[in-house]
Amino acid sequence: MPAAFKDAAVQAVFDQYEADVRDKLLSLRDLIFDQAALIPSVGPLSESLKWGQPAYHPVANRIGTTVRLDAIPGSGGAVALYVPCSTTLISDILTRYPDVFDSQGKRALVFAPDTPIPESELRHGIAMALTYHRRNVL
Repeated sequence: MPAAFKDAAVQAVFDQYEADVRDKLLSLRDLIFDQAALIPSVGPLSESLKWGQPAYHPVANRIGTTVRLDAIPGSGGAVALYVPCSTTLISDILTRYPDVFDSQGKRALVFAPDTPIPESELRHGIAMALTYHRRNVL
Protein backbone atom coordinates (compact mmCIF):
# COMPACT_ATOMS: atom_id res chain seq x y z
CA MET A 1 0.00 0.00 0.00
CA PRO A 2 1.53 3.32 -1.03
CA ALA A 3 2.39 5.76 1.72
CA ALA A 4 0.09 8.78 1.77
CA PHE A 5 1.65 12.13 0.96
CA LYS A 6 2.04 14.31 4.03
CA ASP A 7 3.49 17.25 2.12
CA ALA A 8 1.35 18.87 -0.59
CA ALA A 9 4.45 20.30 -2.28
CA VAL A 10 5.92 16.81 -2.74
CA GLN A 11 2.65 15.51 -4.13
CA ALA A 12 2.51 18.48 -6.51
CA VAL A 13 5.92 17.52 -7.91
CA PHE A 14 4.72 13.97 -8.59
CA ASP A 15 1.51 15.29 -10.12
CA GLN A 16 3.39 17.37 -12.70
CA TYR A 17 5.08 14.35 -14.30
CA GLU A 18 3.57 12.54 -17.27
CA ALA A 19 1.72 9.38 -16.25
CA ASP A 20 4.40 6.83 -17.26
CA VAL A 21 7.18 8.75 -15.52
CA ARG A 22 5.01 9.40 -12.46
CA ASP A 23 4.16 5.70 -12.19
CA LYS A 24 7.83 4.69 -12.28
CA LEU A 25 8.77 7.36 -9.72
CA LEU A 26 5.90 6.31 -7.46
CA SER A 27 7.15 2.71 -7.69
CA LEU A 28 10.58 3.88 -6.55
CA ARG A 29 8.97 5.90 -3.74
CA ASP A 30 7.06 2.80 -2.61
CA LEU A 31 10.28 0.76 -2.58
CA ILE A 32 11.97 3.39 -0.40
CA PHE A 33 9.15 3.38 2.17
CA ASP A 34 8.81 -0.42 2.04
CA GLN A 35 12.52 -0.97 2.55
CA ALA A 36 12.68 1.55 5.39
CA ALA A 37 9.86 -0.27 7.15
CA LEU A 38 11.86 -3.52 7.02
CA ILE A 39 14.85 -2.02 8.87
CA PRO A 40 13.90 -1.20 12.46
CA SER A 41 16.95 1.03 13.03
CA VAL A 42 15.91 3.36 10.20
CA GLY A 43 12.69 4.43 11.89
CA PRO A 44 10.30 6.84 10.21
CA LEU A 45 11.28 8.61 7.01
CA SER A 46 11.10 12.29 6.25
CA GLU A 47 9.67 13.17 2.82
CA SER A 48 10.41 16.67 1.57
CA LEU A 49 11.76 18.52 -1.44
CA LYS A 50 15.49 19.00 -1.86
CA TRP A 51 16.55 20.96 -4.93
CA GLY A 52 12.97 20.57 -6.13
CA GLN A 53 13.17 16.77 -6.05
CA PRO A 54 11.30 14.42 -3.70
CA ALA A 55 13.80 13.48 -1.00
CA TYR A 56 13.72 10.76 1.67
CA HIS A 57 15.88 10.21 4.73
CA PRO A 58 15.53 8.78 8.22
CA VAL A 59 14.13 11.29 10.70
CA ALA A 60 16.72 10.24 13.30
CA ASN A 61 20.18 11.75 12.87
CA ARG A 62 23.25 9.79 11.79
CA ILE A 63 21.36 6.77 10.46
CA GLY A 64 21.35 7.18 6.71
CA THR A 65 21.75 9.60 3.86
CA THR A 66 19.20 11.27 1.61
CA VAL A 67 17.75 9.50 -1.42
CA ARG A 68 16.12 11.70 -4.08
CA LEU A 69 13.97 10.89 -7.10
CA ASP A 70 13.50 12.69 -10.40
CA ALA A 71 12.96 12.30 -14.11
CA ILE A 72 15.99 12.92 -16.28
CA PRO A 73 15.24 15.85 -18.58
CA GLY A 74 15.54 15.10 -22.28
CA SER A 75 15.89 11.36 -21.73
CA GLY A 76 12.57 10.27 -23.15
CA GLY A 77 11.21 9.12 -19.81
CA ALA A 78 14.18 7.81 -17.85
CA VAL A 79 14.13 8.33 -14.11
CA ALA A 80 16.86 8.32 -11.48
CA LEU A 81 17.42 7.60 -7.83
CA TYR A 82 20.00 10.11 -6.58
CA VAL A 83 22.29 9.97 -3.56
CA PRO A 84 24.84 12.55 -2.41
CA CYS A 85 27.89 12.36 -4.68
CA SER A 86 30.09 12.76 -1.60
CA THR A 87 29.18 9.20 -0.60
CA THR A 88 30.52 5.96 -2.03
CA LEU A 89 27.03 4.52 -2.44
CA ILE A 90 26.83 4.36 -6.23
CA SER A 91 30.28 2.81 -6.43
CA ASP A 92 29.41 0.33 -3.68
CA ILE A 93 26.15 -0.64 -5.39
CA LEU A 94 27.80 -1.02 -8.80
CA THR A 95 30.54 -3.16 -7.26
CA ARG A 96 27.95 -5.51 -5.77
CA TYR A 97 25.74 -5.49 -8.87
CA PRO A 98 28.00 -4.70 -11.84
CA ASP A 99 25.65 -5.81 -14.61
CA VAL A 100 22.34 -4.69 -13.09
CA PHE A 101 22.32 -0.88 -12.97
CA ASP A 102 23.07 2.03 -15.23
CA SER A 103 24.50 5.01 -13.41
CA GLN A 104 25.12 8.69 -13.78
CA GLY A 105 28.57 9.16 -12.29
CA LYS A 106 28.73 8.98 -8.50
CA ARG A 107 25.30 10.47 -8.01
CA ALA A 108 22.52 8.34 -9.49
CA LEU A 109 21.14 5.01 -10.57
CA VAL A 110 19.27 5.47 -13.85
CA PHE A 111 16.22 3.52 -14.99
CA ALA A 112 15.30 3.58 -18.68
CA PRO A 113 11.63 4.06 -19.57
CA ASP A 114 10.86 0.54 -20.77
CA THR A 115 13.20 -1.36 -18.47
CA PRO A 116 11.87 -3.07 -15.34
CA ILE A 117 13.31 -1.93 -12.03
CA PRO A 118 15.61 -4.62 -10.55
CA GLU A 119 13.65 -4.68 -7.30
CA SER A 120 15.71 -7.05 -5.17
CA GLU A 121 19.03 -5.36 -5.93
CA LEU A 122 17.54 -1.89 -5.64
CA ARG A 123 16.04 -2.73 -2.25
CA HIS A 124 19.54 -3.57 -1.06
CA GLY A 125 20.89 -0.33 -2.51
CA ILE A 126 18.14 1.66 -0.78
CA ALA A 127 18.92 -0.13 2.49
CA MET A 128 22.58 0.80 2.06
CA ALA A 129 21.61 4.47 1.65
CA LEU A 130 19.13 4.52 4.53
CA THR A 131 21.76 3.02 6.85
CA TYR A 132 24.80 4.75 5.34
CA HIS A 133 26.08 6.16 8.62
CA ARG A 134 25.81 2.72 10.19
CA ARG A 135 27.71 0.86 7.49
CA ASN A 136 28.37 -2.20 9.58
CA VAL A 137 24.64 -2.90 9.77
CA LEU A 138 24.44 -4.37 6.27
